[in-house]
Order: sequence, then structure tokens, then C-alpha cells
Amino acid sequence: MSGIAGAYFLDGRTLDAAVLHGMVESIAHRGPDGRAIWSHGSVGLCHLKLCVTPESLEEQLPMPDAARNLVLTADARIDNRDELISELAISRAGRRVVTDSELILAAYGRWGERCPERLVGDFSFAIWDGRNQTLFCARDHFGVKPFYYCRSGQTFAFASEIRALLRLKVISGRVNETMVADFLGRTELDPAITFYQDLLQLPAAHSMLVSKEQSTIHCYWTPDASRELRLNSDDEYDEAFRAHFTRAVHDHMRSAYPIGSLLSGGLDSSSIVAVARKLVSENSSSRLHTFSGVFDHLTQCDERPFINAMIAQGGLDPYYVVSDRIDPWAEIGEALREQEEPFHSPFLFVRRAFCRLARDLKVRVLLDGSMGDAVVPHGLGHLTELIRRGQWWNFATQLLTLKKTIYRNRKVPLRVLFWDRAIRPLVPAPVETAWRRLRNVTQPGTKQEWASIINPELAKRTRLTERLRDLQADLARPARTTREEQRRFLASGLYHTFGYTGRAAAAFGLSSTHPYADRRLVEFCLGLPGEQHLNQGWSRLVFRRAMHELPEAVRWRRDKSNLRPLAMAMLFGSSGRAFVERVIFEETDVIEDYVDLEVLRQAYRRCTSWGGGPVSRTEDRDGLFVWRAVILALWLGSRRDPSSNHFGN
Repeated sequence: MSGIAGAYFLDGRTLDAAVLHGMVESIAHRGPDGRAIWSHGSVGLCHLKLCVTPESLEEQLPMPDAARNLVLTADARIDNRDELISELAISRAGRRVVTDSELILAAYGRWGERCPERLVGDFSFAIWDGRNQTLFCARDHFGVKPFYYCRSGQTFAFASEIRALLRLKVISGRVNETMVADFLGRTELDPAITFYQDLLQLPAAHSMLVSKEQSTIHCYWTPDASRELRLNSDDEYDEAFRAHFTRAVHDHMRSAYPIGSLLSGGLDSSSIVAVARKLVSENSSSRLHTFSGVFDHLTQCDERPFINAMIAQGGLDPYYVVSDRIDPWAEIGEALREQEEPFHSPFLFVRRAFCRLARDLKVRVLLDGSMGDAVVPHGLGHLTELIRRGQWWNFATQLLTLKKTIYRNRKVPLRVLFWDRAIRPLVPAPVETAWRRLRNVTQPGTKQEWASIINPELAKRTRLTERLRDLQADLARPARTTREEQRRFLASGLYHTFGYTGRAAAAFGLSSTHPYADRRLVEFCLGLPGEQHLNQGWSRLVFRRAMHELPEAVRWRRDKSNLRPLAMAMLFGSSGRAFVERVIFEETDVIEDYVDLEVLRQAYRRCTSWGGGPVSRTEDRDGLFVWRAVILALWLGSRRDPSSNHFGN
């Protein structure tokens, strides 16, 4: 994952090269293979080079196009290369390669501001257009590549990481209280804001045009849930799915270096490994490296039987991390420095262990199964579709089967499932809202429940109640179709996952790639009829049928372990308890303006009774309450104490 940065003085002042050098130096870890700066008058662009794809070995950025008076800097992997080369009539005669940067520049030259619509892949780029005196910026469809920016006074600047922008004198570094409230309440309502008042991020699937007068932002793509694909048979659906999925994996593993993949034992990561293993063996004598977390003590988290079933098929070099032997608190300082903001996942220390292993093996591409559930959903929305069609017998059969299989360990009463999947989606929103207000009912797991941890004064300052009301009116209403459920999932903030996985990978000189975040695959899966996702009591059915090379134990598994016990052990086990108690009982001044301390302490006390077994829904919620408060306190503390400033050089 390379790095980019740049600045534009909107009032025409000459840009001092020292400003650009300072930005580059702060994110030097993103450019182990070189760095370069281009500047002219009031604008400058920077690039830090991490070579990954074969084409990137020949790439020189920032890249000028003298004929069009354009200059590009980019962190990009373009996947529809052949299509673009043909459509843009780019000649390969006498050339070793056509670089991805050339394709982006040529696409901008042909289609202008609409060029991101034509690109498939992961990208974050900025193009200086000298003729129009504008800076055009874009971020990929799912926000895999980062793009932070600020416009303060007469200065516009952007970078792959926040720390580069904090070098600028115009940035105050003030905490954004709205983001703090959203983080604590698990709302994350605005994909553009950060924990810094002055800094924003360009949302996924958005572009931005910066001129001296204004900055305009445009959404160039949204998932389309209106189109349904109709093929003639299950075999045709399976074949089409497999073709799309194989292409996605192939494109995301394009590398001039050894390739690695995470392997959890679940359907998502195992399918990536199955396809990648075959592609590697067909094209080289090397083997695919896999990285798996295993557990010696928290055996309820352990997936070794499924991992080993994949390994037994051969063609892999497996590596294991014994996750419950790692001291997570020994990693927390470095993790905060890398992440720059409070992060969502308590399990980042395991991710860092994978990345460290991959770096030592000279791996530069690390395949990741994140987003699999969003792209190939379980299809529970199909139950509502059956009710709307009047297919009550089919609905009852499916529901009873699901109750005995994927819901068997969740202790969800059948009447609750019936209400959620048959009745509630059909009840008009005003009727349900009136009923809940009359009965004073707060639905378990809603955003209102999560908001209880927030200091009431902070909630008032950030208008959290009003913003939550709008959110509940939209997303809390159950979807009536599988595709609508899937569209909502895709729009629910997946960029946060890509953000922390990408930053962790970049710190170790890796590029974290996500085959499920492929626009073509997403659009195909969005068009599938509901019965291809859920039928005969099987969820994700088209996926299971198509991935025939998986071990049967993996292919047809109905359950999935979770890491909640690991989070509980981290926070409330012997190594973490004293640390956590100091944060929430003693050194509370750093978070008392943001957190309702009494609610937080009650949540902590409830969790201390956890005995190492399964984690209840209440324990899971309370544990995450505590985690978010603790990681926020650590981040705020690092800002107060310069001697522990995680964001210095």
C-alpha cells in the first residue's frame, strides 16, 4: 500500500518544498521502494512507493502528462486493465508494460471527472489539471484505499494518513466531539468525518474537484438493489458466481512478490484460499502462504479442525498465531501510533501478528476475507419475500430449519424470529414507532441502547438524539427483500474495517487486499434472486454450491465461531483488568467529558462475573462499552502527554 500526499495554495502563494518534504517524511513507512515530489508554483504532489504488482515496478510517480498539462499521484491497483487498454486505444507496441497510473491518466483525459465510474479496483488518487487550475481527487468504490484531506483558509491538502496533514500549521488538531459520540454510540453516521475537527476523509465511491473558489464532492456509484438477474438453472448461477469470484481473487492477488492469505476456517477466507491456491500453482512453482489464528486456552474460539481440513488438501505453506498467548496490551501503543485514531476492533493485536509474519516471509499481498457476509449474504430477507408472496408453507419450513441450525445456539425464541421476519417488516413504520413509544420499549441492540454510555452533555452538544431518530427511521426498519438487506449492509460502514486493516498492513510494508470488495462481484451478487442465497434451510447457498473444491466440513458448515471470548479475556483477564480499572476508576479526567462514568462502571462490574465460557449478548455489549471507552481514553491521553505522543515521528 503506497502513500500519497499533496497541497494546493488557493491564493496563488508559492508552495514551499519544505512543506511537502515534511508531509512525506511523516509517512515514510509507506514508501520503502522510493519517494518523489513534484511541485509547480502553488501546488505540489508527493508519492511514496511500495512496489506490489509487476506493473508497479516500472511506475514513476508523480506522473506528468505534458500534452494535457496533467500530473497524477496515486495509490492504486486497477483491475479492468485489458478493458481500459482496449477502450482507450493504448498501444502496447514496443513496451514492456502499461502501468496503472497511465490508465488513470488516460481515463481522465478521455472521460474527465467521470473517469472513476470506468475504473475497477482499489484506488486513491489526485490529478492536477494545469489548464483548469483544479485538483481532481477520487477514492475507490468501497473505501479500501485511504484519502484524508482538509481545506482551511487558503490551503487545501490531502494525504494517505492523518499524520501528514497534522504537519500543516493551519491544522489545529482539535478533537471532533461528533465523531467521539458516534464512536462511543456505534453510530458512525457521517462517513466523511474523523476524530479531528479540521480533517475529513473522502467517502468511498466519491470524487472531489478542488478549485480556488470551492470544493465540490460527487458520489459516482451506489449499489443498485433494483435489478434482478434471471438465469435458467442453479448450475448457471453457480457457474456465473464462480467466474466472478475467481476473477476477483485473481485480480486482487496480482503481485511480483510472494502472496499470503488469511485463513480463519470460515467460508469466506477458505474460499479465497481455495481459489488462490489453484491460481498460484498454475502460474508458478511457489505455494500460497496462509496465516491463521489458533487458541490453546479459549478453545471455543478455535477453528483448527476447519483450518486443518484446508491445509490437508496441500499446496499451502501454513503459519499459525496462538492468539490467546499474545499480550495485547504490549501491542497497544504501536497499534495506536499506526491507527492514528481510536479503532473499533479489540483484535488488532492478532492482525499485527499476521502482518509481522507476512513481512518476514517477504509477502507483499495479504488476501483478506473481510466483507464476505455483505457481498454473499445469508439471505434472511428472503423469508420476508416468501411472506409477501403468500408462500407461508415455504416460509414455515425455512424458518423451522434455521431455528434448528444457525439459530440453535443463539437461544432466540421462535416467536421472536417470526415477528422479526414475518410481521415486523410488513408493519408500517409509524405504527411500530407509536407502539414502542406507548409501551416505552427500546429494542435490544438498537443505537439508543448503545448511546447510554455517552455523557448526556456530549449527546446534547452533538445532537445525538435527533441524529439517532433519523437513523432509526431509516436503517432500523427491517428490509423487505434480500437485495435491500444486502444494500444496507454494504452501506453500513465497511470502510472502517478496510481502514484499520490497511493501516496495520502498511506499517509492515504490505498491501491488504479484499477480493469481496470487487465492484463486478458485488453487482452480480446484488442481482441474485433471494432463493439463491437462502433455500432448503441453507444460507449462502449459491456460494456453497459453487465452491466445490472446499472440504465438505467447511463448505457445508452452518456455524461460525466468534472472538468475543478473546475480547473478554483481553479486557477482564489477569493481564488486562488492572489496566482497564485504572482507566475507568482512577485516571478518569481524560474521558469524563465524553462518557457516563457510572454507566461505564456498571457495565464493567457486570462483565467481571464472566467465567471464561460463552459470552451473552449483554456481556458482549458491555465488553464493547468498556473497550471503546478504554481505547478512547488511551488516544486522548496520548494527545495530552507529549512524551507519549503516538503521532510523533
